[in-house]
Amino acid sequence: MEEVTQDSPTVIHGVNVLVCAPKGKRFESERDVTDLIGKAYEDFCEFVVIPVERLTDEFFQLKTRIAGEIAQKFVNYRIHLVVLGDISNHVEQSASLAAFVKESDRRGHV
Repeated sequence: MEEVTQDSPTVIHGVNVLVCAPKGKRFESERDVTDLIGKAYEDFCEFVVIPVERLTDEFFQLKTRIAGEIAQKFVNYRIHLVVLGDISNHVEQSASLAAFVKESDRRGHV
């Protein structure tokens, strides 16, 4: 996949996907993804790909509830969320995050 310089829709294996650029406003709360979900709807995207660079460290600290709130927002709008990048350091530091990732993978929506 070529380097993305802006949040843009694309088709991957016949599926409409909104791919976020690695650089840009960081998503710090569920309110921050509202416009992103709106854009995904406008472009008929089934998936939104957010690079790990666009997420704050607080996203990966489940006690902040940011990850759960953002994930739930995507579930509510029936858009799949993909967090793209290496989060192994965060997972190694948190058993609860490891469980969240495992459960998210199992359900297939995030």
